[in-house]
Amino acid sequence: MNAEPAEPTDTPAVTVHSQDDPTARVTLTDRHFPDEYGTGFTVDLHGEGLRARVDSVVVWAWGPEHLADFLDKLAADFRGWDGERTWSTHHLTLRAVFRSGGHVGLTWTIRPWTTQENSWEASVTTWLEGGEQLAAFASDVRRFLNSGTALGGPACSS
Repeated sequence: MNAEPAEPTDTPAVTVHSQDDPTARVTLTDRHFPDEYGTGFTVDLHGEGLRARVDSVVVWAWGPEHLADFLDKLAADFRGWDGERTWSTHHLTLRAVFRSGGHVGLTWTIRPWTTQENSWEASVTTWLEGGEQLAAFASDVRRFLNSGTALGGPACSS
């Protein structure tokens, strides 16, 4: 499987590797809890000649759809969809497309500053099999984001 949690350590992480490009991978790490309503983490993008990192991604219980819920919905639509689906929060946007053969392209875009016009952004696309592989990745992301949270509210429910 190309989506796998990192080895158990004091610092949990989850990494997704691309089937199409062995150099393309995204790692979510350095999880922290700014309060009982949020989970913060770092996003590392790796690709051919690219390494980019943003340390300040936070998802909130009352915010938009939970990242794991977004991934679960993509996996549930393993027969495909038209167009692009998007999830975002400050500093991170995730775009998903479906291509023939049952594969889902996840384009991860990070931006360190969201209010400055001259800010940089970087993107990496990872390709996964729709259905079970994507569902397993969504489960890994849910575990990563929810482990240790005090709140069992909307963003923390399975």
